[in-house]
Amino acid sequence: FYHMDLYGSKERFDIFPEEPSGQEDRSLGDTRKESALSSEKFQRSQEAGYDLEKEVAELAKMYGLDEDREKELELLGGHLEMVESRWPPARTEEAGSQGSIYNASKSSSPVKDQSQSTKQQGFPGEASQDEDQSKARAEDEAERHTWSREGLSSGGMSDEWSSQAVSEEEEAANVFCSTCKMPIRAFDKLFGEHKDHEVAQLPSAVESEREEIHKNMCKLEEQIAQMENFASHLEEIFITVEENFGRQEQNFEAHYNDAVQVLAQKYEEQLEALGEEKRQKLEALYGQLVSCGERLDTCKELTDTTQELYLENDKANFMKTFFFPYNYRLEEFLKKEVDLELSTLPDFEERVIDFSEVEQLMNSINTIPAPCAPVINPQAPNAATGTSLRVCWGLFSDDTVECYQLCYKPVSNEKHSDEQAEHTLKVKETYCTITNLLPNTQYEFWVSALNASGISPPSERAVYVTAPSPPTIKSKKIRSCENAALVCWESRDINPVDSYMVELSKLTDEENGDIITESIVGIPNCEVLIHLQPTQSYRICVRALNLGGSSERSEPVLIHTTGTYFCLNEDTAHPLLAILDDGFTIACDELENPECDLPVYDNSFTRCIGILGSLIPFPGKHYWEVEVEEDTEYRIGVAFENTPRHGYLGANNSSWCMRHIITPSRHKYEFLHSGMTPDVRITVAPRRIGILLDYENCRLSFFNADIGQHLYAFNSHFQHYVHPCFVLETPGILRIHTGIAIPPWTAL
Repeated sequence: FYHMDLYGSKERFDIFPEEPSGQEDRSLGDTRKESALSSEKFQRSQEAGYDLEKEVAELAKMYGLDEDREKELELLGGHLEMVESRWPPARTEEAGSQGSIYNASKSSSPVKDQSQSTKQQGFPGEASQDEDQSKARAEDEAERHTWSREGLSSGGMSDEWSSQAVSEEEEAANVFCSTCKMPIRAFDKLFGEHKDHEVAQLPSAVESEREEIHKNMCKLEEQIAQMENFASHLEEIFITVEENFGRQEQNFEAHYNDAVQVLAQKYEEQLEALGEEKRQKLEALYGQLVSCGERLDTCKELTDTTQELYLENDKANFMKTFFFPYNYRLEEFLKKEVDLELSTLPDFEERVIDFSEVEQLMNSINTIPAPCAPVINPQAPNAATGTSLRVCWGLFSDDTVECYQLCYKPVSNEKHSDEQAEHTLKVKETYCTITNLLPNTQYEFWVSALNASGISPPSERAVYVTAPSPPTIKSKKIRSCENAALVCWESRDINPVDSYMVELSKLTDEENGDIITESIVGIPNCEVLIHLQPTQSYRICVRALNLGGSSERSEPVLIHTTGTYFCLNEDTAHPLLAILDDGFTIACDELENPECDLPVYDNSFTRCIGILGSLIPFPGKHYWEVEVEEDTEYRIGVAFENTPRHGYLGANNSSWCMRHIITPSRHKYEFLHSGMTPDVRITVAPRRIGILLDYENCRLSFFNADIGQHLYAFNSHFQHYVHPCFVLETPGILRIHTGIAIPPWTAL
């Protein structure tokens, strides 16, 4: 198959085999002959009644398409119809011949394939058949080539149609091959190499690929962010290395100067000691030399004197006068010991220089001083959860730090707060996240810096506080109407919190789920009155807040503004009155002694077996229904909070109620307020009673909800908000239904 727009421009001819050089320079006469030949073929195709759909069917049969491919044929048929609709109308006979030639070329393609397959099988006479078919194809291609040049030169095909043909090729790919991951045409799915491949519609494939690309782009953005953070970290490391090098260089230079100074001092000390030793040796030798000289002089003097006396005097005179005195002098002189040993040796003692101090200095070249005390930061906003805290600090000095020692303990208001257990952590960074803490609890932190030389003094102590625990919403005490809701909750923390925040999500049918429509902040107490929109459903969550941040969301509750919702106050119930599991059905089994000795609450009814519903604190209209039994006596209505618990409802001016009494003759209905009732007769006993409370119009109405009948209405000014009230005067059951939209017949 060759698509029609392959012939739209001259550049498209590159896909065909090149013709021999002898055929390139054709004469104008040959060209006209080929044009006429193509016109004849077109006429023959018209006479044969050419049908495009028939050709498609023949091609499907030729390729053995089964019934499972009918949908693909329908897709192909639609595409061919699109092609036919975009084919320009024939303006001349030559234009008509163009269509015939194109169709002929299309039909020749399977024949070509068939001939090739026949050739591969090796049937007899295949060489001659292939040669004839090759000649025929060459003639067809030459005719198409001639037609294209004639159409372009003579205006047979307009420029507008040419651009349309080119654009048609671009739009031809209308399905996507999932196997080859490329757009293809329907023709290729039926007859091309994509015949057995899985395909999909092009728009859905584009959307799928677009989503995949979007996912990959998100992953790429995450990787880029990670790499940017890592690059920033590397830059910080580079700066830290430079700073540490500068500090180490200064430290080495200082220690080197100290070592040189110590060595110079040692040299001077040793040199001075050596000079002192020399002086002492010389002085000792000199003294010994002087003493020796003096003795020699004395010896010479004695010798000379002895000789003179002996020679000048005769022997008798010498012996008589000089011998004994002079001899005594010589004996005394000779008695003196003569020191002939050296007083000092010429050698100097070996002096060993003490290099221990120098060694200490040399060893301390790589030793850095103990760091200064860090500065702990105050608690940052949103730095806490209910069980964790992120503590940060800084070191405003050039000291080298290997790690930090973080200590903390819970803050206690008790006298023996020092007995609280301290916890210690060692971290490398100037921040740390501490986990497994108690919610809404204050902790005291301090930090010290450590290196090889020691530990710094501790920082100033800082107090951090964990976030509160999620509050617990009291779902049974929620009251709501068509335009407001009163939500109550309780805190799970021992310590008080700063405030609360309520988040409202309006439930919709959109795919994105619920949408946060409003957040109410700064709520000091454990309840809030919220204004809502009628006939909507809301999901409400509560968060507790303190200096540490906000807690996690509480468990959500659903509120519907289709009608008025209230609950029953169990602490007001008479001891003989039971509330069933659904919370809105009350029952009583015995009434022999209503004033029994069973334990009662301070707020409970003691005389009538009744119960109050929760307060309805919303202005406007409120409607609920009570399902009753025909043989049960009861009272239903509304009452103030301070209505007497030891009396009967309707017997005072703080309650309004409808009473049902069974008499021997009939069912009697009374509408009581301050003990008075009008004379009202009801013929149809109601089984489901509707009560409409209208604060604005000061009206309380009762209806037979089964038939939409108005029974009675109290017109009274309600000075305060009221409670629904329910009383059983005989054993039986009352079923209360809330959240009901106000029926339209109540306005009649």
